[in-house]
Amino acid sequence: MASRFVDRAVIHLAAGDGGNGCASVHREKFKPLGGPDGGNGGNGGDVLLVVDRGVHTLLDFHFRPHAKAGSGKMGQGSHRSGANGETLELHVPDGTVVLTEDGELLADLTGEGTTFVAARGGRGGLGNAALASKARKAPGFALLGEPGEARDLVLELRSVADVGLVGFPSAGKSSLISVLSAAKPKIADYPFTTLVPNLGVITAGDSVFTMADVPGLIPGASQGKGLGLDFLRHIERCAVLVHVVDCATFEPGRDPLSDVDALEEELARYTPSLGGDLADRPRVVVLNKVDVPDAADLADLVRADLEARGLPVFAVSTASRQGLRELTFALAEIVERHRAEQPAPEPQRVVVRPQAVDDSGFTVEPDPEEPGGFVVRGERPERWIRQTNFGNDEAVGYLADRLNRLGVEDALAKHGAVPGCPVTIGDVTFDWQPSTPGVAVHLTGRGTDVRLEDHGRVSAAERKEARRIRRDGPDEGTDGE
Repeated sequence: MASRFVDRAVIHLAAGDGGNGCASVHREKFKPLGGPDGGNGGNGGDVLLVVDRGVHTLLDFHFRPHAKAGSGKMGQGSHRSGANGETLELHVPDGTVVLTEDGELLADLTGEGTTFVAARGGRGGLGNAALASKARKAPGFALLGEPGEARDLVLELRSVADVGLVGFPSAGKSSLISVLSAAKPKIADYPFTTLVPNLGVITAGDSVFTMADVPGLIPGASQGKGLGLDFLRHIERCAVLVHVVDCATFEPGRDPLSDVDALEEELARYTPSLGGDLADRPRVVVLNKVDVPDAADLADLVRADLEARGLPVFAVSTASRQGLRELTFALAEIVERHRAEQPAPEPQRVVVRPQAVDDSGFTVEPDPEEPGGFVVRGERPERWIRQTNFGNDEAVGYLADRLNRLGVEDALAKHGAVPGCPVTIGDVTFDWQPSTPGVAVHLTGRGTDVRLEDHGRVSAAERKEARRIRRDGPDEGTDGE
């Protein structure tokens, strides 16, 4: 069974979730005040795309598009932190381009070992040992781990070749690359024999360069006709484009000049997403199949017109190998000149982007769906919401303190928020109750908060008093009702 070539795949990635922190108090004989000892949760694993020259196709992602990294483990008592989730490395071919589903370019992966973080793992939650402070000596809560990032990405393979062969179907591109290199593409006498790109390595003296034989081009390819964009994306990186023209075709209305014009029109209409312009790439015209007498005569007739356009012209025959040596050395010279013109790669530098002095890190906007409500957006407030266990009143109170210190309450007041108005942060909507400035918050039992005692639930003290009344009866002075 022939191997299948896939140069485009949609993948669904999920990074690992962070582990929850642990809320634990040290208990040991003769140590009544052991203090909090809950460990932190482990970080979730990232999903990485790594260039591997041993991979030549996106076939694996076509059949297995879903991938998930390992999640972090939960923290434990005795200050034991959870293990970090295992990072998942996905190996991609050299020349892979990473896009969003909307077509936004995220990364252009070229060069062995190049790495791109496709999905970032969630942070592990802090344990109560890390949350202890002078005011909160034994927190009865811990922070939850953040969920890992989930993304749908598009991978496209764009061949990394120095020379790209362009031409109509059955122009002889596959035959040309087969005689110039060790590549063995499928060759037949019907159109669109080549359905996938073929790469060949060519040596000319001291120069070594790569040549790409890609599927045939037809008028309208820039609008998706034929193999269309599946063909055009593979010539974006080429340093020189070679027009392979069939001088022995018997199709009516076909001649070398009209073939070159049609090819140039499609190249002009195509806009490379990697930047640059195909019009700036050097061109070479190869008049193929001149071993046929009529084809040789036609090549002699059109040579002057093509050279008048400033195009180097080579008459070749893959059957008799006529003109192949001259073509090979001419292409090597153009490739070497292109390489010399490229700027030297700069060493990777660390880029530091300090936060602006007046940047609070969040914004407050009116809620378009809730009259009188507000929406708070920002990396830190939304992360704190994800890390909060809303079933624990002390954790909710801690969240309120953090938001207040960040300045969220002051910003809401400046925007006209009133007590009781709905405020949305992330996926959570709550009724805003501002803190009283300058009033110290008296902490109560573990897992509770005095500011949340009006939640309607029966407290532990109330349950204890109810049991006493059932056992001993009401105190003297009460009506017993």
